[in-house]
Amino acid sequence: MSEETLLKVERAERVFGGGRTIFGRPKPGVHAVQDLSIEVRRGETLGVVGESGCGKSTLARMIVGLDRPTGGRILFEGRDLAAEAGKDLRRLSRDVQYVFQDPVASLNPRKTVRTILEAPLIHLLELDREARSTRLSELMDAVNLAPEFLDRYPHEFSGGQAQRIGIARALAADPKLIVLDEPVSALDVSIQAQVLNILDGLKKRFGLTYVFISHDLSVVESVSDRVAVMYFGRVVEIGSSRAVFGRPRHPYTHLLLNSAPAPGRRSLAAEDAETELPDPYDPPPGCAFYARCPRRTDTCNAVVPALEGFAGEEAHQAACFHPHGDR
Repeated sequence: MSEETLLKVERAERVFGGGRTIFGRPKPGVHAVQDLSIEVRRGETLGVVGESGCGKSTLARMIVGLDRPTGGRILFEGRDLAAEAGKDLRRLSRDVQYVFQDPVASLNPRKTVRTILEAPLIHLLELDREARSTRLSELMDAVNLAPEFLDRYPHEFSGGQAQRIGIARALAADPKLIVLDEPVSALDVSIQAQVLNILDGLKKRFGLTYVFISHDLSVVESVSDRVAVMYFGRVVEIGSSRAVFGRPRHPYTHLLLNSAPAPGRRSLAAEDAETELPDPYDPPPGCAFYARCPRRTDTCNAVVPALEGFAGEEAHQAACFHPHGDR
């Protein structure tokens, strides 16, 4: 893994809705991502975890250009992706690709695998027929699928096979960064292992960089070099996989880890069903985790804590005024 920054997100925000009505009254907007800054190094796998609705998929869509930030910047090799999305989408698509959560729904049911995989080869790489044929063979071999599958339709495949086709489609454009949004959550456990092993092999073979988004903590821990924990549109903790899972600092990270099923664990941490969750239409002035946090003080409800490192562990950061110590 290189120390070179490939992707840099600078204070990105995404608000859905908002503005004013025809009578001039303000309309509430959903704050999906708020003041989020993060870096992805060349050659690493950055895992992103958090509860449903925390902004993981919105962040993914902004990175690949499917959605535009309403504030901040997303830089890829120093280029502003939001600005390029409106000018040269083809160049952006070549460098950054997306693997979707639902493998079957992400493939056009009316087109064969050959047609699906040839689209980026024609429109992004502009390869001739002979070069496309060679590239298709390479792609099918890379994801361990037989060449005869090229002339079949998506509905003829299992979920695991369909996800391999989705991965092959992402590889077809010869990208530098692939965003994987819950790539194995819809698959059986044994098939998950096969797909994860394929992704690991492809990363080494093609020198790829991954942003791996998932709610499955065990999967993220096994594949990630670094992990970012998101809550209510912000990164609340980030560090190496070993540090975040072995010495979690933020109370929310503690809650996630203690709530995850694990062999030998007889009971899981549970919150009161009456616990108040933050309102995405009206973000709180301080820490969004305040109402759920057992370590909260009045300061937490007044000021949003910044990501800060720890003595001897500057790369391990948490946005908390009262972080946990070592486990």
